[in-house]
Amino acid sequence: MGGKAGVKSEFSIAIKQLAAEKNLPPEVVYQAMEAALVSAYKKDTDLGGNVAVRIDRDSGDHHVYLERTVVQDVADDKIEIGLPEARKRKADVMPGDVLRDEVHPSQAGRIAAQTAKQVVLQRLREAEREMVFEEFSNREGDIVSGVVQRAEGNHLVIDLGKTEAIFPAAEQVRNEHYRVGQRLKLYLLEVHRSIRGPQLVLSRTHKNLLRRLFELEVPEIYRGVVEIKSIAREAGFRSKVAVAARQEGVDPVGSCVGLRGIRIQNIVNELNSERIDVIQWDTDPARFVGNALSPAQVLQVKISEEDNTASVVVPDRQLSLAIGKEGQNARLAAKLTGWRIDIKPESAMQEMLAAAPPAAKARARAAPATTEAAPHTDTVQPWQEVIEGAEKAAAEEVAATTAEAGAEAPVAGPRIRFAEEVATKEAPAKKKKSKRAEKAEREVEAESKAKKTPKRARRLAVADEDEDLSVEPDYSWDSGSDSDDGGEEDA
Repeated sequence: MGGKAGVKSEFSIAIKQLAAEKNLPPEVVYQAMEAALVSAYKKDTDLGGNVAVRIDRDSGDHHVYLERTVVQDVADDKIEIGLPEARKRKADVMPGDVLRDEVHPSQAGRIAAQTAKQVVLQRLREAEREMVFEEFSNREGDIVSGVVQRAEGNHLVIDLGKTEAIFPAAEQVRNEHYRVGQRLKLYLLEVHRSIRGPQLVLSRTHKNLLRRLFELEVPEIYRGVVEIKSIAREAGFRSKVAVAARQEGVDPVGSCVGLRGIRIQNIVNELNSERIDVIQWDTDPARFVGNALSPAQVLQVKISEEDNTASVVVPDRQLSLAIGKEGQNARLAAKLTGWRIDIKPESAMQEMLAAAPPAAKARARAAPATTEAAPHTDTVQPWQEVIEGAEKAAAEEVAATTAEAGAEAPVAGPRIRFAEEVATKEAPAKKKKSKRAEKAEREVEAESKAKKTPKRARRLAVADEDEDLSVEPDYSWDSGSDSDDGGEEDA
């Protein structure tokens, strides 16, 4: 009895070890063993009908049963039993119940044991695949970490630990180079069943990969304090993310960027230096479009809901920045906002307004100011104030003269004037000097010249006495005070 107990305990230990290696529940392994014993007894014994095997979970003993269904009229006595006979064995039996009769067949041979082994391996493999499918089907749309194992044509096989996944060429970033043994973070695109088990498809070009990375790096997004409204991405090159705060007093853009840009830098490093623009989402479509064209400055945005178009006016020097390289900035902004964006320079808009009839100009001036994304206000310079004051005075003078003459005042058009012209007209007239004052000025000038002459004569005398003095010319100079000093000596 002690030997039997030892064998049984070893059997139970082996079942538990096998379950731990396959990462399966022990019950699954027991069911696989029972199915294997059924196939072995059917193959190597004369048992017919429905054979069932039950393994005792505590002792490890197995029992073999023949199962027959209770029916009124028996057609096959190997799988069916009549109701009267069944009630002799069990009084409360009803049609449709199953009765078990324990049998004791002879021990299975070598071929039956080999068959049982194959059945066990097959059942364990199927159970393992089912466990993998259930685990990863719940993680569909999430980030997984894996190691590049090998290349199969244009596809890559990624080792996820418990299973392998396919990284197709269509989901690979064009400017990224992968090597065997490299660890990557990938987006689990889809999980589906196949003949060879669960098929997992990974991606690094999907825009939701960027969303999951933000959730990993930014706690405010993970907790829901900051919400990602929309994402526009061109994998490997540039992305735009629109964020909004659900709680007052929270800066959504600052939360995503982090202190000294540490949070956004981690995401950029994971995506191999892909440029990411984090912008403020706004309920006003005009402001949202203006923010989406960042880093370009926007003067005005007009929204047309009929054709879903946003007309944007930018400064001439910001036109290329707003469009971006090969139209990338404008294209991403259109994807992010959902509006068709028409970008025009400021000079073109001014020409159109100048060529438009007066009625169109009045309508343009009367346009609602709510569509302006970033109104452009020019500061008035002092020289402009001088010019405007002079022009106003001149216009008042012309109006007064025409009113006296009884004629209509001409409409004054825009005219460019310079500060020098105004300053010349407004300069006070010089008073004519008397002859006595002019004579006094000439005497003062003559005295000053007489005082300077002896100093110059003394310098010439010193130069004549030192006849052997040699002076070498020096043509080098420095900017600043040295050149000024040299100029005074030459003078």
